[in-house]
Amino acid sequence: MSKMGLLAYKSLFCLFLMTSALFILSWFLVLRSTGRARSFEFGILPNSKLPQISDNENLDDSSAGEGVNWDKNLEKCDSKMPILKVFMYDLPSEFHFDLLGWKNNGKSVWPDIRAKVPEYPGGLNLQHSIEYWLTLDLLNSEFSKNLSGRSAVRVRNSSEADVMFVPFFSSISYNRFSKLKPGEKKSTNVVLQEKLVKFLIGQKEWRRSGGKDHIVLAHHPNSLLDARMKLWPAMFILSDFGRYPPTIANVEKDVIAPYMHVIETYEDDSSDFDSRPTLLYFQGAIYRKDGGIIRQELYYMLKNETDVHFSFGTYQKDGVKQASKGMQSSKFCLNIAGDTPSSNRLFDAIASHCVPVIISDEIELPYEDVLNYSEFSVFVSTSDALKEKFLLNLVRNISKEEWTRMWKRLQEIEHYYEYQYPSKQDDAVQMIWQAVSRKVSGFKLKIHRERRFFRTRVSREGSPRSNSVPRNFG
Repeated sequence: MSKMGLLAYKSLFCLFLMTSALFILSWFLVLRSTGRARSFEFGILPNSKLPQISDNENLDDSSAGEGVNWDKNLEKCDSKMPILKVFMYDLPSEFHFDLLGWKNNGKSVWPDIRAKVPEYPGGLNLQHSIEYWLTLDLLNSEFSKNLSGRSAVRVRNSSEADVMFVPFFSSISYNRFSKLKPGEKKSTNVVLQEKLVKFLIGQKEWRRSGGKDHIVLAHHPNSLLDARMKLWPAMFILSDFGRYPPTIANVEKDVIAPYMHVIETYEDDSSDFDSRPTLLYFQGAIYRKDGGIIRQELYYMLKNETDVHFSFGTYQKDGVKQASKGMQSSKFCLNIAGDTPSSNRLFDAIASHCVPVIISDEIELPYEDVLNYSEFSVFVSTSDALKEKFLLNLVRNISKEEWTRMWKRLQEIEHYYEYQYPSKQDDAVQMIWQAVSRKVSGFKLKIHRERRFFRTRVSREGSPRSNSVPRNFG
């Protein structure tokens, strides 16, 4: 090859190398500029409490802890949940205490509970009285100086609130005012629901969130029958989901609250495994519809067992006293699905320190996200319970030691199911507020996500969309 040819070859080769190097370098810079950031600037968040780590800090280096107090941040994560701020509507008294027979003197829609607390009707009415206890607790929070053990307080400014509370006593409205009176075309219960819906959808608080941050109580399975389809975006407080489609009520958005037990709490319980002669106890309605048919099947399977009490009974006359005595002298108490998945019998069993045997495939339980029911209850599927001798063999094989552990655990957790006024730390009222608090971040996420394109949607449609029945409602 001539000198000129060799020089031209070397020149082309050098040009190729330079071009290739520039090409690779340019792609590297492009990828780096469009790639995901390696770190997040926590400092841009308002009032951020997250630890900030600079680029030159090494998390694997033992000296990293000197710049960040990790124990302090862990301690914050373990601290108790902040008090829930609740805005309660000043609904006219016809929606709440008038339903109990309280006479409004015109000075306020609320009774002066410092002078006298209106009583809730007794008997089986009490088992669904949850709205009464929650309302009393919010009223009490306004003049109570001691916030110790309190999980919620009433605030007057709705913009400061975490949730909006709707004080409609829907269960007593159904129990006492759902029948037509002479000359009426609509019952008082239906009229109140219509008024409630009209009131709520006209409030700026409802329009602001579409109702998602509102609390509506419907603990009786038949309460709020007419309004539930219009108020479904709200957080319902229910006894179970038995009579609700999953698009209207579900465990993701709603709260399950315990029934108020009807029998008295077993005070100073000195019983033990050997002093409770009855192995298995059930007293109640036997012939039920829907999922409650299993009661009838179990009755015929167990009625002749000598250490089993399985009989018909009601809470009328001496029924409560008989049930109390029977549960307190039994090792295990049956909680079987009835017309709905849940019943008051579970909470009567807890109050009696009688280990619940739960046979209800669709049951949802209060506070189950923080409470392990298997520590003090026995769960049996319906299909297994109907197998010959399965149920009896199961409970008979539970040792004295295991039963005693569950019995002791019942006494540790029974206060979670006590409704009382004034409310006390970690009783049923405070536990319900805590359950509501754990839902707040979920509905706030939904509200914030829906507001992403709020301006463009209003511009396109002319006004914000109202809530309709869910598309997948069937």
